[in-house]
Amino acid sequence: MSLRITRTIWILSLVSLFTDTASEMLYPVMPLYLKQIGFSVLIIGILEGLAEATAGLSKGYFGKWSDNLGKRLPFVQLGYSLSAISKPLMVLFRFPVWVFFARTLDKLGKGLRTGARDAILANEATQENRGRIFGFHRAMDTLGAAIGPAIALVYLAYHPQSYVQLFYISLIPGILAVVSTFLVKEKKQEIKKGNKLSWKDTFSYWKSASQEYRKIVLGFTAFAIVNSSDVFLLLKVKEAGISDQWMIGLFIFYNLIYALLSYPLGQLADRIGLKPVYIIGLMVFALVYLFFIAGGMMLFVAGFVLYGLFYAATYGIAKAWISNVVPREEAASALGTFSGFQSVAALLASSIAGIIWQNGGSTLTFAITAVGAFLVGLYFILMKKPEALNS
Repeated sequence: MSLRITRTIWILSLVSLFTDTASEMLYPVMPLYLKQIGFSVLIIGILEGLAEATAGLSKGYFGKWSDNLGKRLPFVQLGYSLSAISKPLMVLFRFPVWVFFARTLDKLGKGLRTGARDAILANEATQENRGRIFGFHRAMDTLGAAIGPAIALVYLAYHPQSYVQLFYISLIPGILAVVSTFLVKEKKQEIKKGNKLSWKDTFSYWKSASQEYRKIVLGFTAFAIVNSSDVFLLLKVKEAGISDQWMIGLFIFYNLIYALLSYPLGQLADRIGLKPVYIIGLMVFALVYLFFIAGGMMLFVAGFVLYGLFYAATYGIAKAWISNVVPREEAASALGTFSGFQSVAALLASSIAGIIWQNGGSTLTFAITAVGAFLVGLYFILMKKPEALNS
């Protein structure tokens, strides 16, 4: 297989771009809208926690189901469809139960598609080009994460507090994403007959996984537990007295850096190794949090540049690394389980960070986060096993 970006990779990357445009268009206004309809900060936190838990607990299950059926595309199509329709559903009614249902439906769609989609990407790659393929997909996805908030900023500049209309506008890129999935041609996979599934199998892949997979995912999960939500970085900026416009502008800027660097860092990882690039990313992350402790506009700008570099060096690289150490027929289970652990760890990370912030302040929170990232980096440095066991 050549090192080129195939048609399937292009289409899936565009699907992710459209979906993230829709999702991130609502990122700056979601808490504002929820507060507008009477949700307290506590209820918003519970809502987001439940939604993340739904995504996390379902990724491994649906990934294993995809492997057992030998099919990827139906999970991808249904997953993106649920996410597309869930956003306008949130504003049809204002009942808390309905809003919870719609938000959870969005994350269920993410759980459905993630393992199967990543398995298609892995199947389009070889051991020599997985870094650039996952890097390219991540770049397109993150470009959508920059386009979405930019659209929201421009729209709200002309229509202040018109949050509901943005939810309906988000349906446009959502539909484009769903339509695009029908252009993907799926390669045939082996069907695993007589393999029944139940919800207790959500993380069952962990039991049968190789020692190499477990060691890698253990490190990834440990880092996820110290890597709290981006919201805490934004709160730190707000704590320093930076305006809302600058805050959202910095968030868009970070996503652009992330998008621009994902593909070249994927190429670099294919040349020098996935593990070294990932470790560099962790050390950059620790530096980011030290910059935010020091504070000041220039350090915040530098911090967000480095934060984009960190994500470009880790997010897609982690998936590429995992797909290099598992058999192709187990890719959806392996990547889905990994993503599930990440989602659950993210929920824990934000809860822990919130408790530390409330009791010890932002400086202590960020110092612990920086030290944690450095220790996980040392874990990977000391890990002796080869990073790839199969092609």
